[in-house]
Amino acid sequence: MTAPLRLAVAGTGYFSQFHFDAWRRCPEVTIVAVASQDEAAARAAAEPSGAACFTDAETMIAQVDADLVDIITPPNTHHALLIACAERGITSVCQKPFCGDLATAQRAVQALKAANSRCIVHENFRFQPWYAQVHDILASKKLGTIYQAQFRLRPGDGQGPDAYLARQPYFQTMERFLVHETAVHFIDVFRYLFGPVDHVWADLRRLNPVIAGEDDGLVVLRHTGGVRTLIDGNRLADHAAENPRRTMGELMIDAEHGELRLDGDAALWIRQRGSARWQRVDYSWNDHGFGGDCVYRFTRHVVDHLISGAPVMTAAEDYLTNLAVEEAVYASAADGKARTL
Repeated sequence: MTAPLRLAVAGTGYFSQFHFDAWRRCPEVTIVAVASQDEAAARAAAEPSGAACFTDAETMIAQVDADLVDIITPPNTHHALLIACAERGITSVCQKPFCGDLATAQRAVQALKAANSRCIVHENFRFQPWYAQVHDILASKKLGTIYQAQFRLRPGDGQGPDAYLARQPYFQTMERFLVHETAVHFIDVFRYLFGPVDHVWADLRRLNPVIAGEDDGLVVLRHTGGVRTLIDGNRLADHAAENPRRTMGELMIDAEHGELRLDGDAALWIRQRGSARWQRVDYSWNDHGFGGDCVYRFTRHVVDHLISGAPVMTAAEDYLTNLAVEEAVYASAADGKARTL
């Protein structure tokens, strides 16, 4: 593709604000259309670029000359919109939870392949700058052999009858919540940092009775290289941070030559084996938008891929692996037995 990329956007919900901000900061992209069931929201989002407005996303895809469609709508709409893009040869970017479940996502990917169409899943946590820095540290072999890692997911937004209502009220009605909506991000991050997953065990439970799904759990992953990782998630508990949503928790990595720690303020620390002293890792990041400006970092990655052919990390066919791990997590939690992938 060549610049300017003509972009159509489907959806104007809470998280779309970060998408629009990121696309507008890419000079190679022009927003030409916005679709939303909320017509006023569509007009507000379209106004800065003079884009066309629609109240139906499939109609927008059919009528607008677009190179790319960003799908920010609920998961139950993804399959139809992806097919609509594929039929017109339009590349798509699709928010997670991708298609809502593994079987639907597999059907969508098969249809995309048959139409020779591309989709990139908007999985932005691996683009948070602290994980890029962790990836570089691990690649440098400074810590030697990695033994294990754990992430304590502690956003602290899940207590009481009003949990999630101010920001994303649909969280209360999701039958699969902690893993499907949130911990899947860390499944992806751990795949990025430690490689493929071949074994899963999980124990999940619901603590807040006003929600439909689980909000607390332990997920153990075994990676093919030998590293074991633990996602210890509790949405009711918080952690020490100026902004609990910045990292949403804390990461600890144990290794041959010491430890690596990410705290709630996005500071990275290394302690050499045998030492009681933590040394801060010097790195920079942009405190803008969500998660260290990870939405822009992801968007920049997509634009570079489309224009220059640079490799892309979250193609839909690869993202199926995250969904397969998620399915194994829920299966393990249901009967208490580990699952091999």
